[in-house]
Amino acid sequence: MAIDIMEICTKYGDRLYAAAFNITRQRQDAEDAVQEALLRLFRSDKEFESEEHIKAWLIRVTINIAKSTCTSFWHRNRVPYEDYMEEIPFEDESDRDLMEAVLSLPDKYRIIVHLYYYEGYKTREIAGILKLSENTVKTRLLQSRKLLKTKLEGWQDEDI
Repeated sequence: MAIDIMEICTKYGDRLYAAAFNITRQRQDAEDAVQEALLRLFRSDKEFESEEHIKAWLIRVTINIAKSTCTSFWHRNRVPYEDYMEEIPFEDESDRDLMEAVLSLPDKYRIIVHLYYYEGYKTREIAGILKLSENTVKTRLLQSRKLLKTKLEGWQDEDI
């Protein structure tokens, strides 16, 4: 299958960025992770079965790069993501609250929420991408929902 990098970049760039930002919580690091993933695709001689296979591979590579970035000295000594949230335009305050709640989740829950709700993957597909059992993905998804519900209810109570 021939790969048109520009088409792939246009089609999946925002999704890859969202996945990377979800992990790094830093705009520049997320952009770098996406760029590196696309470069790896460009340099790769891997044979892909379909466009869905390319998308899943890119998401997996982007997630791995973003995770590696988070372990670096430079990442650990940056401005917190909350400061960056001020730069993001939201249509209404509940969107901001939801984004903050998702970003405040522990890493193991946050990426599963992103892949399930924002990317539309099924639990079986997420298990394959993250190399986890499907039951682990289901459990983490359930736990993340409970955590989000608690966080969002707490924020609503503060507004009263």
